[in-house]
Amino acid sequence: MNVDRLAATRWALLYGNFTIGCGVMVTAGTLNDLARALQVSVPVAGQLISVAAVVMAIGAPTLAALVAGFDRRRLLAFALAWYAVGHALSALMPGYGALLPVRALTMLAAAVFTPQAAAAISVMVPPEQRGRAITFVFLGWSVSSVLGMPLHAYIGEAHGWRYAFALVALLSAAGALWVWRAMPDGVRPQALSRAHWREVLTHPALLAIVAVTALSGAGQFTVFAYIAPYFRQALNASAAEVSLMFLWFGAIGVVGNVAVSRAIDRVGADRAVAWLMGAIALSLLLWPLGRTLVWTALVMAPWAFGCFASNSAQQARLGLAAPVLAPALIALNSSAIYVGQALGASSGGVMVAEFGFGPLHWVALAWMVAAIGLSRWAHRRLLVRPASGGAHD
Repeated sequence: MNVDRLAATRWALLYGNFTIGCGVMVTAGTLNDLARALQVSVPVAGQLISVAAVVMAIGAPTLAALVAGFDRRRLLAFALAWYAVGHALSALMPGYGALLPVRALTMLAAAVFTPQAAAAISVMVPPEQRGRAITFVFLGWSVSSVLGMPLHAYIGEAHGWRYAFALVALLSAAGALWVWRAMPDGVRPQALSRAHWREVLTHPALLAIVAVTALSGAGQFTVFAYIAPYFRQALNASAAEVSLMFLWFGAIGVVGNVAVSRAIDRVGADRAVAWLMGAIALSLLLWPLGRTLVWTALVMAPWAFGCFASNSAQQARLGLAAPVLAPALIALNSSAIYVGQALGASSGGVMVAEFGFGPLHWVALAWMVAAIGLSRWAHRRLLVRPASGGAHD
């Protein structure tokens, strides 16, 4: 393939993940105004996050099987166009009851785009560049936390949640056009046979790695789903300060994702995941020290560094462990991200409703410790029983 065309495709897919990330996080960033404007409690408004996550979790592997033979240029451009229309309609919904189903249907696009973009780029580059290519495309999620999340928070506080959703619609429409223009025709990752799917669903180490993603996501979203209200209510942050906190988190997240993208083929995906999840756990352990915005920003730094980088490393870890099974594994791993978000947002909502913000970080830390332990077990098990076509580090 032409080098320039490949580079253009990589950047288009990165931007596509940026818009997907903006759409996934827009509810967390505007949660304060969503609750106020729709006249529901913060935990009830938080269920917009949970419902969307459940749809994406179920949709990623299911749709991966259904779209296996589709040309990825058309599939990915259509997914972003669907995302644009869904967010535009969401911004027009009159109340919570109308918004919830529209939000759920909109997020089917996210269930398709992220795993299929990773699977597409993995077959477009040489094997020795696969880890870096996947983490590069996933970098769009980190950029969305730097630019999108603070912007959503500010727009939500200053102008209302509807304007933030409308912005996601515009970004998504631009992404659909970019992917259509940049990506070549004929990109079709190999369709998996029943035997391949059987191995994916019965290999204990591969399923354990996928479960690590879910546990890690649950730990992070137990706190992150309610972090905007926490900043406002517990730390008395202004709208601008909330936006700056998200900007700080996202900026460090980009640094972490760039670092892992450059180092992963050298240090190994398993080792990278272990260090990154350890950094997240450290922040959650030190969370009580964040009694002011400045101290909270410092405590959050290791978490921010590992947040999106750990997801990128997990995607690459699966792609490297079993390249032949990569389309299914990446779809399942994307599903696990959303399962984790749903578990975290739901468990966090229960804790906030019953006990307030105080215990959130302990629940989150328990999820993370479980993820680290399971990740270590999966690494050892994969050394004993490699997957077919795998090249485990």
